[in-house]
Amino acid sequence: MIENKNRFYMNIFLTIIVGIIVLFFIFPLYILIITSFKPALDIFDMRLIPRAVTIANFTDVIKSQNFLQYIYNSLFVAVITTSLSLFLQSTSAYALSRLKFRGKNKIFVLIISTMMIPFSIIIIPLFIITKDLNLLNSLWGMIIPIAANGYGVFLLRQFFYSIPMDLDESAFIDGASHYTIFFRILLPLCKPILITLGASYFIFNWNNYLWPVIVSNNQSQWLVQVAITSFQGQHGSEWNLILAASVVACLPIFILFSFFQRYLVEGIKTSGIKG
Repeated sequence: MIENKNRFYMNIFLTIIVGIIVLFFIFPLYILIITSFKPALDIFDMRLIPRAVTIANFTDVIKSQNFLQYIYNSLFVAVITTSLSLFLQSTSAYALSRLKFRGKNKIFVLIISTMMIPFSIIIIPLFIITKDLNLLNSLWGMIIPIAANGYGVFLLRQFFYSIPMDLDESAFIDGASHYTIFFRILLPLCKPILITLGASYFIFNWNNYLWPVIVSNNQSQWLVQVAITSFQGQHGSEWNLILAASVVACLPIFILFSFFQRYLVEGIKTSGIKG
């Protein structure tokens, strides 16, 4: 009886702790959303329930600031960069885990060593390469130089190692090529981890600010994050527009998580597999 009572109190205590943690993460988001619906004069009103609500902030941002074009630019860059990254990293991981060739382990170590170099160190070399390729002031200049990522190669290589080689050997006996084995056998098995990597890459590229600012100074090619920061300079203290634009910029992330939540959790659980 005493043990059940202690367990009951412990469950109540843990529930309270979890509730506080959830509130800690949710509260800033709640403030962002409700403030985006406030009139300009009520932005700094500290009421948790606004006394007036308006959608004029969103209509002003979308209509007068060409914000839909910036959303399209961000979607284009995020989707293409994510797709290109997953293709390059999955094919590289397949070669490093399934094929036998001289210097394979050295190449893998070289790829992994790039993860130890901060992005700020390679900004200038990347800019020079982008300039030499005539990709400045273009969306492709924001995509191609940052598509390579050693983390994805490492994770996918370890995942491929967890798949028995018997599948490959059986497929080879049936006359399958490396192309068939990779696309029809291994990739479907990697769906959870591919979705996890893809979601993280999409979020990173959607929220990317520094590299797009460096590569392009053409306003028609602004991404969402660049456009949001520019609103402050154009409108001074009109934070209602900045907050409304921030809410719109968060929507794709919420939609992405809502559709792929199950795969993201499964992919995170399998990302610790060791080869």
